[in-house]
Amino acid sequence: MCDQDHFEEDRQQYEALGLVTRKQFGVLLGAGMAMMLPRAANAVAVTESDVNVTTPDGSADCYFAHPASGTAPGVLMWPDIFGLRPAFRQMGKRLAESGYAVLVVNPFYRVKKAPTAEAGGATPIDQVRPLAQGLNETTHMTDAKAFIGWLDRQSPVAKNRKIGTQGYCMGGPIAFRTAAAVPDRIGAVASFHGGGLVTNMPNSPHLQAAKSKAQFLIAIAANDDARAPKDKDVLKETFAKANLPAEIEVYTGSAHGWCPPDSQVYNEPMAEKAWSRLLALYGRALA
Repeated sequence: MCDQDHFEEDRQQYEALGLVTRKQFGVLLGAGMAMMLPRAANAVAVTESDVNVTTPDGSADCYFAHPASGTAPGVLMWPDIFGLRPAFRQMGKRLAESGYAVLVVNPFYRVKKAPTAEAGGATPIDQVRPLAQGLNETTHMTDAKAFIGWLDRQSPVAKNRKIGTQGYCMGGPIAFRTAAAVPDRIGAVASFHGGGLVTNMPNSPHLQAAKSKAQFLIAIAANDDARAPKDKDVLKETFAKANLPAEIEVYTGSAHGWCPPDSQVYNEPMAEKAWSRLLALYGRALA
């Protein structure tokens, strides 16, 4: 699981350094709302809906957004520990406006319907940590198969093109395992400030992902790299050995959790850079 205990100290550190301001954190307490993201270039009209996906463990409440006409490559989006909320709906819609059929899931559906964090990215970690602790390798794999299967049954999803998956924070390793669970369908995997990508266990997400057929984008927070400086090298060596294309970069000045716009350490310039690299990945791998 990701290093969630450091969120507050990271916020204080980066505010003190003048890298972000409290206003830039984009947190509207109580409502869990996010700052408005920039509109996608050449944005297409989209259709949005709340959907329920049947899994081996129940019914998962999710958000589905896709271009209003035609078909598009599918994308499965795994949120961070704060779950499905307005910030991730914005991110899903923005990606749909760029030409993708996007399913944003509530990974905690077994316990609670979304929203699962009462104040979005400003929710105290102790309130949501038990939700994350209820997930494991088995749930990652079974959910991944169910969600990808659901996408493949939707008419807006292009069946002749690969599917992408992206994860934030704890969603990073789940995205890795999604590639391992459905290797013939996943063409691209992106992890943003993913925690627990590399472990010393034989079922480490990075080892499982290396058995896939995907291309990878791994965006690492600067402070995560400072805590585990060898992880990026392990990732590079592992994917190179597997002959899988992988763009692996430490994002200067970023703190763990910098991408979602309601995060307490949201860093807009670095988040936009990560977003542009995501679109480049999908443009190559899902074409």
